[in-house]
Amino acid sequence: MLSSTLAAVEITGSLSAIGYGLAAIGPGIGVGLVFSAYIQSTARQPESSRITLPYVWIGFAVIELLALLGIAFGYAFGN
Repeated sequence: MLSSTLAAVEITGSLSAIGYGLAAIGPGIGVGLVFSAYIQSTARQPESSRITLPYVWIGFAVIELLALLGIAFGYAFGN
């Protein structure tokens, strides 16, 4: 009786949204690590803040690019 009930269940939709949702955790953690490292380095040596700020934005841009590529590939190859 139970097996016939489970066989009638049909899953529709794309699993790429779930995959991207899981893949978005990585860039979220990466952005947090980049900015926390910048805050710590600035707190330890305030005069180096202007020197290290461009590297923070480059790191942020690369991490966000990877997240955008993940969503683009999820839509492109999801079907």
